[in-house]
Amino acid sequence: MAYVPKTEAAGPLPSSDRAGLKLAAAKEERELVLRAQRGDASAYEELVRVHQQRVLAVVGGILRRREDAEDVAQQAFAKAYFSLRRFDLRSAFGTWLYKIAVNECWDYLRKKKVRRLVYESDLSEDQLRQMETASESLGHELRPRENTALRLEQRQLVDELLGELGEKDRLMLVMKEVEGFSVEEISEVLGLNVNTVKVRLFRARGRLVELHRRRHPKRQAGAPPERIASQSRQQ
Repeated sequence: MAYVPKTEAAGPLPSSDRAGLKLAAAKEERELVLRAQRGDASAYEELVRVHQQRVLAVVGGILRRREDAEDVAQQAFAKAYFSLRRFDLRSAFGTWLYKIAVNECWDYLRKKKVRRLVYESDLSEDQLRQMETASESLGHELRPRENTALRLEQRQLVDELLGELGEKDRLMLVMKEVEGFSVEEISEVLGLNVNTVKVRLFRARGRLVELHRRRHPKRQAGAPPERIASQSRQQ
């Protein structure tokens, strides 16, 4: 079963409030990075606190075992600490950190002799629009019901199905649907262009629906793969 850390529920904010909070958080983070680069250990500890949950989610989206995910996440934080002076602030600290975490996962898997997935070629814009439209309709017959016990069952089911996907597909779904990364952020972290990310997300969602239908043909209500976040964030 893939390890997907649980995140706290949060209600939606107006777009203007979200933009203001994001700007303030970016400014505060920049100050923390500058302090950490000057040797302030408490500043780096605060950066770890801010990003720990997301790093665990990113790593857990690739690795199956919780213990492995936690070990590799710690390695990523350690590597980032010793590389911090070389960070030039041209990108967001979080993006830089998540890249390190992903690369640490690939290094770990290479040592385990696990083959990485191959990236697909890009599709045309028309094909991408068709795929996005189709993606919105996937799993509509699997709408979740408002019941705590059922939501727990659904989360367990989603974790089980995620474990059947390849590392790259699982990572993208966790980043997008559980942790709320934008397609652009995923693109930057993984070093892929936006169209490739959209293609892989579409195919991963479709694969999740296919697995659900094949393994649980008589189940009346489950968690739509494209709304995995509802299991953790109750949006």
